[in-house]
Amino acid sequence: MTDTRLPKASRRSFLGLAAGAGALALAGPGAEAQARVPTNAHIVILGAGAAGTSLANRLVQRLEGARITIVDGRAEHWYQPGWTLIAAGLKPAEYSVSTTTEWLPQGVALRPEYAAEIDPEAKRVGLSGGESLDYDYLIVASGISLDWDAVEGFSLDMVGQNGIGAVYAGPEHAAKTWQAMDRFTDEGGEAVFFRPATEMKCAGAPLKYTFLTDDYARRKGNRANTKITYAAHSGSYFSVPIVHEKVRMLFDDKGIETRKNHVLKAIDPGRKLLTFATPDGDTEMPYDFTNVIPPMRAPDVVRQSGLSWADRWTDQGWVEVDQQTLRHRRYPDVFAVGDVAGVPKGKTAASVKWQVPVVEAHLVAQIAGDTTDAAYNGYTSCPLITRVGRAMLIEFDYNNDLTPSFPGVIAPLEELWISWLMKEVALKATYNAMLRGKA
Repeated sequence: MTDTRLPKASRRSFLGLAAGAGALALAGPGAEAQARVPTNAHIVILGAGAAGTSLANRLVQRLEGARITIVDGRAEHWYQPGWTLIAAGLKPAEYSVSTTTEWLPQGVALRPEYAAEIDPEAKRVGLSGGESLDYDYLIVASGISLDWDAVEGFSLDMVGQNGIGAVYAGPEHAAKTWQAMDRFTDEGGEAVFFRPATEMKCAGAPLKYTFLTDDYARRKGNRANTKITYAAHSGSYFSVPIVHEKVRMLFDDKGIETRKNHVLKAIDPGRKLLTFATPDGDTEMPYDFTNVIPPMRAPDVVRQSGLSWADRWTDQGWVEVDQQTLRHRRYPDVFAVGDVAGVPKGKTAASVKWQVPVVEAHLVAQIAGDTTDAAYNGYTSCPLITRVGRAMLIEFDYNNDLTPSFPGVIAPLEELWISWLMKEVALKATYNAMLRGKA
């Protein structure tokens, strides 16, 4: 393989700059020391992922006397931005795994089960164990549900076999995806990548994995024996027009074939065929390697709660919130933060880091009988990997305007080593600080 390393002195300098840039550009506003607001309110947070855990840590610092309960039945906390690195053979599966409890502050109660029902009229959450919790304020931070059943012929036990990967399924499945990709780039054949037509977390990840597969085939001297196709779900490769154009140019330069308006319907592992719905009817594409990404929706308990949008994303169920305050538009004591929030942008960990302080500000102000002008502008960040050792730091807002944190220093549409280091090195430390409510 090609050695992408810099000389040691240069690499140390870049590591220091990357760590600082990652913390500043992607961490979002830090928790500042402020007078604590007294209250006896019961705040229930659904979900102990990035958004729920970060918010719990911040609220403990801001409120005096509040009762805070987190509801989540998963014992493990997953650092999901690491899954692409695991699926590229650069990190082990355990790199992204910790425990839910180690991130929670004292004074927060964890109910290790899932929400079974949400009644916003009664201000009550039913738990899977049969009990219920009454709340004064509800934070929906339940994340995304991956609808694997929507892909006909697919099951998770296929991952790692017959050229099938599934990076989004979890750390162990990401590791199995690497095994399949490693074999494919050794042997050659046809790789097909795509994304679902629903909203999704980290929409740049399908592009990253397409580029990484291309890169490994080149490093092994086997690119001439591989055909790589990216089948876009719409007429665009990325929602921000200028980034779409950059990706188009990269696809052309790397010899990656493309299709547009292709939405996966089914997989036939025996025949190694993918079936896509297109405007002209169903079409089949052969594959030797693929990364299955299913439609993504709000969890069933959210979709059945009456909290979802009635006229937008009706097949997906995202929570109906004001896009700037993240407060529910019909229930002022309910907020949504993270992937489940029904806003046009913001299903990345970097977005969570900017959303959480806004929810914190509005919730604390409401408890104190005050108001705030804190607003989320749709900030989304995607370190878009284009090969091992290079990435573009794409940052943008609701208006699809690029919002670079270091204009003139880190060009968002250039493939840079420092942007790669921010993804590989800096982001996890920043993410962990965010979980603690310190970034």
